[in-house]
Amino acid sequence: MNSSGTIGEGSPLHAPAAPRVRKATLRDRFIANGAVGSIAIFFILVCLLFTFTTGAFLSAPNLLNVVRQSAPLLIVAASMTFVITTGGIDLSVGSVLALVCALSAALLQLGVPWPLVILAMLALGCAIGALQGFFIAYEGIPAFIVTLAGLSVIRGVALLITGGYSIPIEPTSPFVEMGRGWFLGVPIPAWIALAALLVAYLVFNGTRFGRYVTGIGANKEAVRRAGVDTRRTLLSVYMLSSTAAALAGIVLAARLGSGSSNSGQGFELDVIAAVVLGGTSLFGGRGTMVGTVLGALTVAVIGNGLILSHMSPFLTPIITGCIILVAIWLNFRLFRGAARGR
Repeated sequence: MNSSGTIGEGSPLHAPAAPRVRKATLRDRFIANGAVGSIAIFFILVCLLFTFTTGAFLSAPNLLNVVRQSAPLLIVAASMTFVITTGGIDLSVGSVLALVCALSAALLQLGVPWPLVILAMLALGCAIGALQGFFIAYEGIPAFIVTLAGLSVIRGVALLITGGYSIPIEPTSPFVEMGRGWFLGVPIPAWIALAALLVAYLVFNGTRFGRYVTGIGANKEAVRRAGVDTRRTLLSVYMLSSTAAALAGIVLAARLGSGSSNSGQGFELDVIAAVVLGGTSLFGGRGTMVGTVLGALTVAVIGNGLILSHMSPFLTPIITGCIILVAIWLNFRLFRGAARGR
């Protein structure tokens, strides 16, 4: 506009509009990743607590023992992150683990070659996941009901096979190396867990499948209308979960040198606690693989630290459950309130 109050040639007709999307601030980024940050702080505090209250916690043998014992939890927690991010749940992972433990030992006793046993157990886990996923994705039955039924049926099959007894595995079998062997000074179960976590991280964060999983949890109908086969994606997620549970069962049977139908009692609750503690929403639509790793390690460290503190084994699950509940409650209250305040 010129000095006479008229719009001159070349003058803009309208003032430039203010940007509708503001730049993310440091506070926004903290809230977005706050759940992971808070579990990282909680994990460090727990480690410091047991370092000063016990003499052996920070020793290298104990830390390697923690990693080896937590390998099955890390493997299944990685796959459970996919399930929970879709808004579902898989309560049958502990029973699948027990069935694979028992069947692995039984097949090895029958003289089946160990590589064939591993392939058969992974295929069994995949088939169980496909069956459960079919009822969830294609028949529309809630995941809680399907996997709760699976928890009971699969554990029952394991009990039927073993008669409630533990089946020993020959200590000289190469199969045992998967649970007791070492490579470059690190237990082989830790390498297996690391490989599973790396694959899960890349698939969850770097592939179209990972984006579909998050989208289904946030708005399943919108993803379906975008042309995505949401039922097949859900089916794949439950196949992934049961296959991971089968792999964890193989590692556990190899480490213990036996297969028992009583393995993995309450394992599914530890897995769900690790995933939720790491910041993945139980309502779906939000998940983080880094948080899951921290959550699983926190659960493992609490269990290990309480044993080193000579706590009664009957008190250990009570204290572990209370600590996890308080941590999740604080996380939920802090970051839900912060998100509303934006």
